[in-house]
Amino acid sequence: MGASRPESLNMPVKARPSKGHILPPSPPDTDREYSSSEPSDTEAKALPSNRGKPSTRKLPSYPLPPEARSDNTVLIEDFKTPDSHVIRDPRLVRLTGIHPFNVEAPLSDLYDEGFLTTKDLHYVRNHGAVPKVEDSEIMDWDFKIEGMVENPIHMSLAQLIQEYEQVTYPVTLVCAGNRRKEQNVVRKTKGFSWGAAGLSTALWTGVAISDLIRASMPRRGARYVCFEGADKLPNGYYGTSIKLSWAMDAERGVMLAHKMNGETLPPDHGKPLRVVIPGQIGGRSVKWLKRIIVTKEPSDNWYHIYDNRVLPTMVDPEMSANLPETWKDERYAIYDLNTNSAICYPAHDEELLLDEPERSYKIRGYAYAGGGKRITRVEITLDKGKTWILANVSYPEDQYRLAPEGETLFGGRIDVSWRESSFCWCFWDLDIPVSQLQVTDDIMVRAMDEAMMVQPRDMYWSVLGMMNNPWFRVVIHREDHNLRFEHPTQPALMPGGWMERVKKAGGNLSNGYWGEQLAGEAGAPTPIEPTKEICMTNDKVNRIITLEEFKSHDGETEPWFVVNGEVYDGKDFLDGHPGGPTSITGAAGQDASEEFLAIHSENAKAMLIHYHIGTLDKTSLALLADSESAPPKDAPPREVFLQHKAWTKAILSVKKSVSPDTKIFTFDLEHAEQAVGLPVGQHLTIRLRDPVTREAILRAYTPISSRGAKGKLDVLIKIYRDTPAQKGGRMTQALDALPLGHFVDFKGPHGKFEYLGRGLCAVSGRERKVRRFVMVCGGSGITPILAVLRAVMADCEDSTSCVVLDGNRTEEDILCRAELDAMLADNKDRYRLNYVLSRPSPSWTGRRGRIDKNLIAEEVGPRTSTDGEGDMILVCGPKPLEENVLSIFTEMGWKKDDMLFF
Repeated sequence: MGASRPESLNMPVKARPSKGHILPPSPPDTDREYSSSEPSDTEAKALPSNRGKPSTRKLPSYPLPPEARSDNTVLIEDFKTPDSHVIRDPRLVRLTGIHPFNVEAPLSDLYDEGFLTTKDLHYVRNHGAVPKVEDSEIMDWDFKIEGMVENPIHMSLAQLIQEYEQVTYPVTLVCAGNRRKEQNVVRKTKGFSWGAAGLSTALWTGVAISDLIRASMPRRGARYVCFEGADKLPNGYYGTSIKLSWAMDAERGVMLAHKMNGETLPPDHGKPLRVVIPGQIGGRSVKWLKRIIVTKEPSDNWYHIYDNRVLPTMVDPEMSANLPETWKDERYAIYDLNTNSAICYPAHDEELLLDEPERSYKIRGYAYAGGGKRITRVEITLDKGKTWILANVSYPEDQYRLAPEGETLFGGRIDVSWRESSFCWCFWDLDIPVSQLQVTDDIMVRAMDEAMMVQPRDMYWSVLGMMNNPWFRVVIHREDHNLRFEHPTQPALMPGGWMERVKKAGGNLSNGYWGEQLAGEAGAPTPIEPTKEICMTNDKVNRIITLEEFKSHDGETEPWFVVNGEVYDGKDFLDGHPGGPTSITGAAGQDASEEFLAIHSENAKAMLIHYHIGTLDKTSLALLADSESAPPKDAPPREVFLQHKAWTKAILSVKKSVSPDTKIFTFDLEHAEQAVGLPVGQHLTIRLRDPVTREAILRAYTPISSRGAKGKLDVLIKIYRDTPAQKGGRMTQALDALPLGHFVDFKGPHGKFEYLGRGLCAVSGRERKVRRFVMVCGGSGITPILAVLRAVMADCEDSTSCVVLDGNRTEEDILCRAELDAMLADNKDRYRLNYVLSRPSPSWTGRRGRIDKNLIAEEVGPRTSTDGEGDMILVCGPKPLEENVLSIFTEMGWKKDDMLFF
């Protein structure tokens, strides 16, 4: 920070809970020298020779970037991801698991750095892998300006630096999801949980975009400027747009930046070229820029349409999936930031000793507005909004306006003095007597901008959880000899905050009173059942296993796998696993933590103790190859879609309703000629991620695609929705809420059963001859039954007979009925079909009731078996149906070996 650092920013490195005072202002560092225009070696080659040597002089009056850390390295967490080339700071809080990299700094650390943020602690929002650009390739990086222009431009970064004037100015970038965790606590949105540190400020150096667009000569009728990056994502390259008039308005300061705080852009921040749009949400400032397209209409990029929007508050996640025109409505697109503020000190869980009640405590925080507007006031209330106190506000950004005419910084002219716009955050503080804090319950802050827009008291919840800006509230707890302060939330999955505490106690966070129980409200707080911890390790096992040893057991005979860093040997459970041996061999040699913990019951977790053989050493665990690692860019297209040990992405392209609660979801595979690769009778696993917690949701399904289908995958899914009485299905509701064009992960095949044809099948690898299949199903349980039935009936040389008992509630609940009936019409000699309805209409002429012993005795009869050939029962449906069927057939003398439950 420069010599004129505001007093309110001269804080200690750590919070001082015992006193709560700030340190006295430090004297200006007048002896420090700086270079106002030092180019890097690669940039120097691109600069004209007449630019002269960089000048060296005393510190200016405006802030300079803090020193960045020199000891950061590639973190262990990133070794097994596509970002293994990116150096990062370990202090950053990961919001979406290991990858992609979405992070914010701890709020206190961010504030302590002052007005400018180092590259180490600057927040990061990545949708996928970071493009890798070597230093030697920087100046050759090229981009295009095309579309509705008379003079299309295709130029390199070297040309951009050499041919256009460079400017430098500070800009605060803010993620539209800043403070989203608060919304997620009230009600889950479709976004992950940002805390209050989803913003950062840096000095950006580059070229005013208006200069470039003017040179491209936009045509009459052009109204928008679209940007597209080099980050290839499941739904295309990341892209968005802003209005052409904004890009051409010098007051708005839109630039193409190639430096951050005087250095080449770091990989996470767009190396080597990005867009920087002051005053607008960070999602518009496209990184790794490759294309600028001048258009008549807003961008049609998937990420412009389905990201960075505030839909009306009555649109919930389930509704949002079926409102394509709503998503495309530009009225709901977010551009300018709204007014917002937060309290940074007192920090969360900071303690203030009550040894000197006569002294004061300095409350401190930040505020920002959007669209170039300035924050004009910040107010504090200690009585829930009945009265307010004006805080002191400082604007470090204004110090750049005092720079001498023509002065350059980091190779760019300090282009601020003439502007009225405010591009940056400001800081506020207020001294409050400790005696006053002792008698209040909370501190709240609100800010107002020059358009008199003030933060609202109450939250505006929306499906994406963006632009959250209600009053920021810190609760005060009076303890024995101190006060303890509690922020509303902590970012990501970190526990803590008064909002979670109040919600767990049964409080209503949307009641307008911050969840406090009002006089006259009935009902005691709902007790929270503690999470049950399941022991999955054997205390007597203390063996340390290396990666080399672990990887030597990645086959089918001795499959070792890892869960939570512990190694398990699955060979003794190959035959007994309900999902068949492939469920274990598919995890051999891999870290199966996510899949195992997401799918298995408490009983299954407890069983792991019997297969525990040791612990993978920490270095090996960090280096363990991730099954999700991106394939080589030059890998040839695969003939078969499903992979046994790796997740593969497909794009959701169609959702077709076939009953009130069931849909066919169609996914586009990697290319039109790609086969699914699913044997008859086996299933695949679908994985989605909870949009809030990023926890994996995994479920097994049998597609209904025809056997020879290519390029497409059809999955029939019954959607279990939330009701007042009980929660619905996480996976089915998540799929239903997924917008078209989004990707889904698949893995397979799995299953212990496979139909090989003409009565021959394999169960857990052992072949068996079947003369008759008895197929019992209910609801969407028809899908694995249908796959086997199709295979039998499609082969006129297959003499295997089939009896199908299909139970449902109503006639409209019968799924795949047209195909089932069509097969019956063509194969009456070897196929019997019975529909059974528990809630039939008066006009129903078929069987009524449930699948019971009388029906089975009449339609199936006794077990038959000769010369190793006989009957096999295939069952798939709700758990009560399966339990009932097992009981009936067992009572009728059938053996467990005759029955297979999908």
